[in-house]
Amino acid sequence: MPESSLIGSRIRERRSLVGQRQAELAKAVGISPSYLNLIEHNKRKIGGKLLIDIAQELEVDVALLSQGAEANLAASLRHASDDWPDIDAEVERIDEFAGRFPGWAQLVTKSHDQVLKLERVVETLSDRMAYDPLLSKSMHEVLSAVTAIHSTSSILSENKEIGPEWQARFLRNINEDSARLAESAQSLVQFLDAGNDNPAAISTPQQEIEQFLGGQGYHFPELETLRGDPEALVEGNEALQTTAARKQALQILEQYSEDAAKVPLESIRSAIQIHGIEPSKLTNIFQASAGTVLRRIAVMPEDVLKADIGLVVCDAPGNLQFHRKLQGFGSRRFMATRAQWPLFEALSRPMQPIRRTVEVPDYEFQKFECFAVAEPINTVSFDDVPIYAAYMLIVPSSYYQQDD
Repeated sequence: MPESSLIGSRIRERRSLVGQRQAELAKAVGISPSYLNLIEHNKRKIGGKLLIDIAQELEVDVALLSQGAEANLAASLRHASDDWPDIDAEVERIDEFAGRFPGWAQLVTKSHDQVLKLERVVETLSDRMAYDPLLSKSMHEVLSAVTAIHSTSSILSENKEIGPEWQARFLRNINEDSARLAESAQSLVQFLDAGNDNPAAISTPQQEIEQFLGGQGYHFPELETLRGDPEALVEGNEALQTTAARKQALQILEQYSEDAAKVPLESIRSAIQIHGIEPSKLTNIFQASAGTVLRRIAVMPEDVLKADIGLVVCDAPGNLQFHRKLQGFGSRRFMATRAQWPLFEALSRPMQPIRRTVEVPDYEFQKFECFAVAEPINTVSFDDVPIYAAYMLIVPSSYYQQDD
């Protein structure tokens, strides 16, 4: 419902708020109660002097009646409905709801904002659990101590015939494990203490890596030559605070350096200028693996690609190792369906390049071309099982439509 058609609803809500009867307001502004009733039910348009008179009588700014304070509320409500597609919300009546019940609308939007904040905290802590070895070690020590205490206590409670000497030994073990548990718990508390005031601000290794790479535009001119030193780039970088982040960043840069040696910058720059972002053609030109080409495309300077692109990397179990975010592709609602990405399909079909067009409903069904492949990251031999990683390059479909 258009903003202007809700003026009557705002008048009705304001009149009810100040406790004025419909007949009293109609008399004060010189119209009949029946005509005011039509106005309040949005069946008659209103403006000019009559709107000004009603606003003065209700002691409210004319702008609040004509434009409403609910525009932002309506936008927030739409955002909330987008995040919960399983709920059949009456989206076409959002403006009316925000206009008639601004208090309830504000309650819904604030609750939604709080949910998003809590989800970000949980996601951050989950990532930290998955990627930070120090936190993982602390949690392991706590759980090991608890398990040991439980096992020893069970032996004492279930075996009544244990002699005094063995009872003393078990009790001593419980005492030692309890002390170990206290120390481990204290270490864990100290480790997380930095995020107590603002849990959402906790930095994970993945976030540090994204900040480090993003700060360079994902392109490192130093590594485009054989003289580049990945360790020198990682060492002392302020964005990389944790050991886990520095270790993974070094692995990424070492891979970058190897890829640059196989597919030189000037050669791929010329190939992209001629053929565009076409992974299949580039793979044939350079006789390189599809994964190498996808990674090289993702680190090209902006003047080479002339398009925003994204890259996602995951290990064999499906854990995201790296994500160069692309506007429109990483929304919360869409990330919940990431198991359907061709990235994970590639893991079930190793060495088989896959191209899929993916639609993102959050952005008016914007389309993206996704190029994915899974390749072994270890040396393939008869004695070892190959360990795979999957790579997915993301390019807006509009990039290819420009060439049609």
